[in-house]
Amino acid sequence: MPQTVKLPVQKINGAHLANENDILASEEPLEIRLEYGTAGHRLQKTISVTMRTPGNDEELATGFLFTEGIIASNNEIDVLPKKITGDENVVILSLKPAVLINIDKLERHFYTSSSCGVCGKTSIDAIKTVCLLSHTTNDEQYPASLIHQLPAMARSRQNVFEQTGGLHAAALFDNKGDLLLIKEDVGRHNALDKLIGAAMLADMLPLNDHILFLSGRISFELIQKAAMAGIKIITAVGAPSSLAVETAISFDMTLIGFLRNKRFNIYSGAQRIVI
Repeated sequence: MPQTVKLPVQKINGAHLANENDILASEEPLEIRLEYGTAGHRLQKTISVTMRTPGNDEELATGFLFTEGIIASNNEIDVLPKKITGDENVVILSLKPAVLINIDKLERHFYTSSSCGVCGKTSIDAIKTVCLLSHTTNDEQYPASLIHQLPAMARSRQNVFEQTGGLHAAALFDNKGDLLLIKEDVGRHNALDKLIGAAMLADMLPLNDHILFLSGRISFELIQKAAMAGIKIITAVGAPSSLAVETAISFDMTLIGFLRNKRFNIYSGAQRIVI
C-alpha cells in the first residue's frame, strides 16, 4: 500500500492558475487485533482502529500495544504482528497461551485525556501503575551543540515529508547524536508508536540512554508513550502542553521544546544539558 498518492490540484500564484498534480501523504485506517487465551480457547479482540500512513504497520501495532500497557515485553508475543491475508488494513498480534491480560486495559481507560475533566496528577499516577521502565535513569550530560544538530539530521531522513510536507516524524538518536531510527506518519502518536515498536522488536528497550526527537508539538500522550519506553530525553520542534511538562518532571525527563534555528527551551531536566 503506497505511502503517497498523486492527485490533481489547482495551484494559484498571484493571479495565475495552473492545473498540476500534487503528491499527498496517504491516510488509511488500520485495525489492530489481539489474539490471546489458552491453547484450547483462543480469542480475538479488536483493540484499536487508528488512521495512519501505511508502512511499518507491524511495528505500529507492537508499539501501540506496549505503550498502552497491554503487553510488557517481547517474551509475551507468540506470533509477531502480521497482516490478515487479503486485507492490508488489519494487523493481528498473537500472545503466548500462558500470558494473562486484563481485559479492562483493552478499552484504553488506564489514563484519561485532558478533555475528560480528570486532574493531571490522576493521569500521571495512572501511567505509573503500568509503566515498568519508570525506574530507569540517565545521568549523562549532553552539549547544546549536539541538541542543535538533531532537527537537520532528522529532516534529512524524512523521505515522505520531503515529497508531501504532510507527515510527522519521531527519531531516535544514541547518546553521541547518531540517528538510529526514524518513523513517519500523519499522526504524531502513530509515528512514536512505530518507533518504539521497532525498538522493542529489536530488543533495544529500555531507551534511557537515547534521545527522542519529535517534529511537532509535545502532548501528554507522547510523554506517556516515551515514559513507557524508559526514554529520559525528549526534544521537539514545537511547544509542550502544561500536562506534558508536569508528566516529564514526574518521570525525571529532560524536556526540550521549540528546537529550531539554534534555539531551544528547557522545560525540565536541565541538569542533563551543558550550555
